[in-house]
Amino acid sequence: MEESQLELDEKQWGPMVADKVFSLYKSLPKKGKPQGREVTVLSAFLLSSPSQDTEVIALGTGTKCIGRSKLTHSGNIVNDSHAEIIARRALLRFFYAEIQCLNDNNGFQNSIFESELDGSGGIKYKIRAGWKLHLYISQLPCGDASLCLVPSSIGEHEGCSELIGLVQRKPGRGDTTLSVSCSDKIARWNVVGVQGALLSYFLRPVYLHSVTVGRSPYVSEDVCLVKQLKRSLFERVTPLSNELIKPFEVNKPIFSAAPVPPKEFQHSETAQATLTCGYSVCWNKSGLHEVVLGTTGRKQGTSSKGAVYPSTESFLCKKRLLETFISLRHECKIRCSSNEVSYRELKG
Repeated sequence: MEESQLELDEKQWGPMVADKVFSLYKSLPKKGKPQGREVTVLSAFLLSSPSQDTEVIALGTGTKCIGRSKLTHSGNIVNDSHAEIIARRALLRFFYAEIQCLNDNNGFQNSIFESELDGSGGIKYKIRAGWKLHLYISQLPCGDASLCLVPSSIGEHEGCSELIGLVQRKPGRGDTTLSVSCSDKIARWNVVGVQGALLSYFLRPVYLHSVTVGRSPYVSEDVCLVKQLKRSLFERVTPLSNELIKPFEVNKPIFSAAPVPPKEFQHSETAQATLTCGYSVCWNKSGLHEVVLGTTGRKQGTSSKGAVYPSTESFLCKKRLLETFISLRHECKIRCSSNEVSYRELKG
């Protein structure tokens, strides 16, 4: 869908995106979904093209992240299980699967990517011309985008005006988290792309064409929601425009509102009154379907004794994503193995 058409059909765009996301979510098994009074957050990436209907290609749920004391140096747990981050890691898995298919079949007919020569004579992939990536979230992302902007309400959230625009950590009860807020991570994606450092060895930056967020049952004005998204996810990173080197740029997505999500995604106005689901469901079009316990960063059903085994590791953890990258290392210029170059050095 071209930008002008999306803007023209904005009233239809939000409901259409939400319908597709929730239809896919409902088709998934009950495992890992909220039960009883529990609620969660849902996020998804969708793809549109000139010849195909918009479709969901990656999805995630969740509200939890690991506290500082439980972090490991081996990369074998998922530190951040918020919906947006789970969905994005599922998206990375989908991108890897697409690259693997290109390598195996040596053909681009059914791929979302096409190839081009880079400046040094090598080949990199980029998303096909006319294909657009879209993000849906059932509520405003945590952090800057969720801070109130209306002066009359600032008194209800003491000190929030001082936090607007600043990088923030995710909120947590008890053990302090080191995970950066979803608002800050999405803002970063609007500068460097959603693909991350490792996939940048293979891919040109992949930017979001639109960001659609479900309305709160407590706030009815779409204008306020869109204003918050635009300020938090785009405007505060625009000063970087003159400091970036091609192919990077400050991306300006189209921001829009979607209908209020179903009850299991409606959080109360106060965190104390909300019973949040501890599990994160992840899914992508290439066959990934997994449930992670957000407070441990491992697969659902992992016992304390079994937590040391590789079988409990999520496919979304850094260790597993690095293994996938290493398996495709012949696609990029560097020659390495997981023993020769560290994860940090690869991300460089």
